[in-house]
Amino acid sequence: MTHPLDRPVWNSLHDRLAYLAIGGGKAVGFDRDCEVFVAARDRSAETLGAVAALVPPGAEASLVEQEEWPLPPGTSLLKHAVLTQMIAEDGIGAPDTELPLLELGDADAPEMLALATLCRPGPYFAQTHKLGGFIGIRDEGGRLIAMAGERFQIGRFTEISAVSTHPDARGRGLARNLMRVVGSRIAARGEIAFLHTYPDNAGAIALYEQLGFRPRAQINYTIFRRD
Repeated sequence: MTHPLDRPVWNSLHDRLAYLAIGGGKAVGFDRDCEVFVAARDRSAETLGAVAALVPPGAEASLVEQEEWPLPPGTSLLKHAVLTQMIAEDGIGAPDTELPLLELGDADAPEMLALATLCRPGPYFAQTHKLGGFIGIRDEGGRLIAMAGERFQIGRFTEISAVSTHPDARGRGLARNLMRVVGSRIAARGEIAFLHTYPDNAGAIALYEQLGFRPRAQINYTIFRRD
């Protein structure tokens, strides 16, 4: 039986994130200011062509699927990787310490983009923060030094994403604690947290396992460019 998380893009854009969808019917994608993920209803040439049509010429887009899908026609492969999808069915616990948390939003968007560009937690764009709740921490000088938020949302599942800590602030447990705050909010809504990571990122996986995440599936991640 297909699990909702086997097709996180398609299912998110037909569920709780439908308000950010472009396209429809045969193919959908995120508003490109938020994300560049796309998905097709099925593998037919016509449907995959509809996926390609969502991508501006020369631009990039990504597929995230449990099964490996063919490239849309008229596109070129840039990268293919297999991600480990992890899920925390029993929650991830409360933060270890009190944090000077900030709710992040539109006014913080330029700084959020700058931090994500520096830390490279995964695809992040000017309006990615609109996908879900984001929280952050500023240093005494007012600089944003850490953040975490939500991305894919499917039924009772919510992804923790964009976890970033400025190099000057690492080693203080900020990422762990921000993840626990986001995870606690997800659990308080009666939802289950999940995330994606590269399988060779041993340090991150060790942290996620300490927080209560367990591997659920291997997910294909394909980046392509429309010719």
